[in-house]
Amino acid sequence: MMLTLALLAGLVVAWLLIGVIETFRLGLRFTQALLYVPFKLAWRIADDRIRIARSARTPVIYVVSHQSRIEPALMLSLLPDDTLHILDEASARSPWLEPWRELARTIAFNAEHIFVSRRLVRLLKGNGRLAVYLPDTVEPDVKSFRLFRAITRIAMQADARIVPIFVAGTRDLPLSLTPADKAPRHWFPRLSLSVLEPMTIAELVARNPDQASNTNAMFDRFAEARLYGTNLDRGLFLAMRDAATRVGASHPIIEDVISGALSYRRMFIGARVLGRRFEAVTAPGEAVGLLLPNANGVVLSFVGLISAARVAAMINYTAGPASVTAAIRTAVIRTVVSSRAFIEKAGIADIVAAVEAGGAKMLWLEDVRESVTVLDKVAAALFWRFPLQGQQAAKPAVILFTSGSEGMPKAVVLSHRNLLANAMQAEARITISPADILLNVLPVFHSFGLTGGTILPLVTGVKLFLYPSPLHYKLIPEVARKVKPTVMFGTDTFLANYARTAKDGDFSSLRFVVAGAEAVKPETRRVYRDRFQASIIEGFGLTEAAPVVAVNTAIHNRDGTVGRLLPAIRMKLEPVEGITDAGRLWLDGPNMMMGYMTAERPGELQPLEGWHDTGDIVSVDRDGFITIRGRAKRFAKIAGEMVSLGAVEMLVQSLWPEERHAVVAVPDKRRGERIVLVTTAGDASAEELRQFGKKAGAAELMVPGDIVKVEEIPVLGSGKTDYVSARKLAIDRLGLGVAA
Repeated sequence: MMLTLALLAGLVVAWLLIGVIETFRLGLRFTQALLYVPFKLAWRIADDRIRIARSARTPVIYVVSHQSRIEPALMLSLLPDDTLHILDEASARSPWLEPWRELARTIAFNAEHIFVSRRLVRLLKGNGRLAVYLPDTVEPDVKSFRLFRAITRIAMQADARIVPIFVAGTRDLPLSLTPADKAPRHWFPRLSLSVLEPMTIAELVARNPDQASNTNAMFDRFAEARLYGTNLDRGLFLAMRDAATRVGASHPIIEDVISGALSYRRMFIGARVLGRRFEAVTAPGEAVGLLLPNANGVVLSFVGLISAARVAAMINYTAGPASVTAAIRTAVIRTVVSSRAFIEKAGIADIVAAVEAGGAKMLWLEDVRESVTVLDKVAAALFWRFPLQGQQAAKPAVILFTSGSEGMPKAVVLSHRNLLANAMQAEARITISPADILLNVLPVFHSFGLTGGTILPLVTGVKLFLYPSPLHYKLIPEVARKVKPTVMFGTDTFLANYARTAKDGDFSSLRFVVAGAEAVKPETRRVYRDRFQASIIEGFGLTEAAPVVAVNTAIHNRDGTVGRLLPAIRMKLEPVEGITDAGRLWLDGPNMMMGYMTAERPGELQPLEGWHDTGDIVSVDRDGFITIRGRAKRFAKIAGEMVSLGAVEMLVQSLWPEERHAVVAVPDKRRGERIVLVTTAGDASAEELRQFGKKAGAAELMVPGDIVKVEEIPVLGSGKTDYVSARKLAIDRLGLGVAA
């Protein structure tokens, strides 16, 4: 009995002592600290940033992501005790929360009256503090979004600062408000507080003045807190390992058509075995080429390289021998990892020759597998959770080569932080969970296929099914019928071709399709909506941005646009001569590349300093939805007038929606340039197009006078139209070789 009393007394003394420490460390009242201690000990909360919230000058509104039943108790323990907390009905009535509710003023949420009450504005104007708990959803429905509008309105009327708060990890607690299949439960995950600096609505709008909506500015700031709930300085390997811990090491994470499914544990074991072999023949920080298709092997090799602190240089084997040789030399790649079986099946021996011509040696996976011993496998099975080398998020992780749709490819260097930030920016805007299955047909040498189609699922626990070629138009719908993906990534060219060969039930499992790289045509969108009941959400990106910049969502979307900027990305528009309602897009954000490598200075990183000029001409509506008007290089100057070749393509597509088209500009002695249509429409006529353009109200300058008919439009491996080849084809057919 005495021993029991002594233990209890010891626990009480320890509790009081820790409470005293927390009182001084965080500036809490002693009663707050005492009720905070159980949370601190149970979940080892990283709470340093709560000081930002506590020191925020009044009036202030704390906007808290309500993911579980513990956020109200946590905030009552940590926020200043003069804060008025607006609790949801369950929290306002829950018996176990009673001690915490005594720490500050609380009122129950009233959906009909609370956010139109003048009382809240008066409270804030009197140097008050308000804590509001918003539902944990990255795509709020209309009803939920009304809360954002109401908070924005109150903040503006009271000139209050907004402080977003996100408690990372509570989504996985047994007290989570998210269904267990979407957020696997853990009793004692480590929690961390993501708290952003206080800003007024006017200050938030000023960060991106071209996105004029006050409510969207607040919504975007709230999403940033979710983004920074992830430790972006952990590096890709550790982020993937964290996901494995969260969803379970035995959770199936990757699958292909040959090797079958691999769990996180098996993936990391295989990656460690390969990483050891890569370590033996390369140096830390060295660029190592990956020349592999979408299959489990490319993921294992990629993870093995980053575990070993090597830089994965993704080789575009569809770019042609000259581009591959240039890539090898530009990035100073000495070793390229590939598979003999793949090279033989794909018939790309000329690419291997191009690699060797660039000065690199081939490392064949077949040879690596034969050299693996039982001891290697045992060691990998024991230490799979640990990277082979120290991970530094600021160091280069990947080298990608731009598509070259308008010229020679450039080497883009992306850090671990760039890639992880972009994946989590997407996760903060699009609803995905471990209950999803993602079908990725986009090659990993394409930035969209790498970050969105590979890294994003690996760091979020979404099962990834890899298919080796996006060009198998008849086979991919059959694969989708068997795999039953809920999410798919693609481009308009690929998606349109899949729809032509698919049976009605092939894509019936899809919730949505994320489309990028080129504009989605209305007909493609209609087919997927009507036949498969799947939404196509269109986005926009560039390799230099790792790559996603903006995206529509299933709920917040506007057809014809590429959506709104992802969280933490800033933009500015530079005026362009001859264009009054759009501008040249410049970007800044944590996802922007480290810099370029060029053929003139091989292996030397030329760092990006400040804003990045995308070369895209865009317009932005009052709600921040971005419309791509075209590349700056995709504008023709005809008799002094600027004409968007992309707009001409859309006009042509409206007339002949079943065909594929590429509009290019070629030299013209009299007017500077003229527009040529390259098309698969065998019966296309210039007169029919002229009459259609006249009815559509198109300027006469926009209507191509020359039509070049082809069997197929040239396409890059990424799915984009190859405008360089299309223009050359047009020049050759029209006999303009000398003029060009």
